[in-house]
Parts: sequence; C-alpha cells; structure tokens
Amino acid sequence: MTTLKKGDKAPDFSGLDQDGKKHTLKDYKGKKLVVFFYPKASTPGCTAEACDLRDNFERFNSNNYALLGVSADSAKAQTKFIEKYNLPFPLLADEDKAVITAFGVWGPKKFMGREYDGIHRTTFIIDENGIIEEVIEKVKTKEHSSQILG
Repeated sequence: MTTLKKGDKAPDFSGLDQDGKKHTLKDYKGKKLVVFFYPKASTPGCTAEACDLRDNFERFNSNNYALLGVSADSAKAQTKFIEKYNLPFPLLADEDKAVITAFGVWGPKKFMGREYDGIHRTTFIIDENGIIEEVIEKVKTKEHSSQILG
C-alpha cells in the first residue's frame, strides 16, 4: 500500500501521543526507530502486536531502538490501551491522520466482503539518520518482534 521503501528518507512527521507530548522524526536522531501503524487500539490483532512488542521491549532498548505506535484513535483510547496492557512505549493519537497519510498507510481495505478505508497494519524501521531500513507490510501480530529484530 505505502509507496515508501527501503532506502527512502522517512517522512518528517510530527504527532501527539496519549499524553499530548509531541513526537517528531528529529527527536529520534541517533536511535533506530520502529514506527508501527495499527488499525485500532484494544482490538485482538492490535493487542497481540502491542503485547509482543511490550514483552520484547528490553531487547529493543538494548539494541538502541525506540518504539512508536500510531493509530487514528483518540488520546483517551490510546491511554486506556497503554494502561490496560502496561505498554512501555508512546502511542500517537493521529486523529487527523497526518502521520498515517505521510507514511501512506491509509487506504481501501476489505473485510468480510465489505470495502472501506482504513489503516494498513505496517511497520517502518528507520535508522539513526532518518533513512528507512525496512518496511514490514505482512505483520505477524503474535511474533512481530522477531520480524523486526530478526
């Protein structure tokens, strides 16, 4: 779905997390950044994905990775998601879809024969200099950490 690929410069995004704190690409210079887009907080697939990342958070930390989740949920929904599952990373409440659009992960989807627009579950691994190292479009929610860390 996204037109971004390995080797491209990551979009210079700016978004607010569940606490209203601003996050930009520049904030993560010198770290590897995993930006994972998910359709909806507290749904089964998104919960499995977020919990797998949570369970491997120390591995990410020790390898100089920062994690940032993004969906179009409200800050309140993101806060509930974090509190319910003890998530140790920020979640952007991208209600105006500015970050989602910048990464090109919004578009037509099909579910049970119905077509609608939504977020395509996609993960971007961005290196220390803001270059996309990897785009994961076929996210395995229960083992997503292994897809990222290898």
